[in-house]
Amino acid sequence: MTPVVRLDGVSKAYGALVVTEDLSFDVAPGEALGVIGPNGAGKTTMFNLITGDVTPDRGRIIFDGRDITAKPPHQRCAAGIGRAYQIPHPFVGMTVFENVLVGATFGRGKSERDSYDLSVAVLRRTGLAHKTNARAGSLTLLDRKRLELARALATQPRLLLLDEVAGGLTEHEVAALVRTIREIRVEGVAIIWIEHIVHALMSVVDRLLAINLGRRLAEGDPKGVMASPEVRKVYMGIDVE
Repeated sequence: MTPVVRLDGVSKAYGALVVTEDLSFDVAPGEALGVIGPNGAGKTTMFNLITGDVTPDRGRIIFDGRDITAKPPHQRCAAGIGRAYQIPHPFVGMTVFENVLVGATFGRGKSERDSYDLSVAVLRRTGLAHKTNARAGSLTLLDRKRLELARALATQPRLLLLDEVAGGLTEHEVAALVRTIREIRVEGVAIIWIEHIVHALMSVVDRLLAINLGRRLAEGDPKGVMASPEVRKVYMGIDVE
């Protein structure tokens, strides 16, 4: 089976600061990969490389069997890469429906009218149907994060990048968000999820990737990765002899 995305020896540096070094991994269609690492490990840069916001110095990024290393962000979005950011930035003066419609229209290159049904369906999937006509600026943090998800899903991605979307939520809200992400998984969307709330990751992902200083530290079964002495030392600060 062709991976939906593959990073092949990707490296990125800013002067002497190396943020991603010879990073390689792939994600199968419908698979969920969790990513952990200490602050400054290069996790967000990795996402920026996949979306095209940052260009690698070396290596290739393959999406759906095609080399997209030189493709601009809007073409990657149209090809099927969606992203939900850590800090939601909705169009606060627009309604929830209008926010999702923007994603459906500009992310897919379709007319506004042709995007209505999709926008309604996405709002239902993310639990926001009852907030359709509410101003985005009036939403709670949980609903803003759901709206961030909804806008990404409205582009109809084959690969969804989640950047610490559970951050700042209460335990009850994290559980609600996890339920939404599980429902997205049922529909066959591949997911890469960066998250510090490890129990949320462990309840969703098939595989876990730990990175540090832009390099792969460990990869594999989530429980096995979390039990790795090197991961425990680097990520959790636990000295294991």
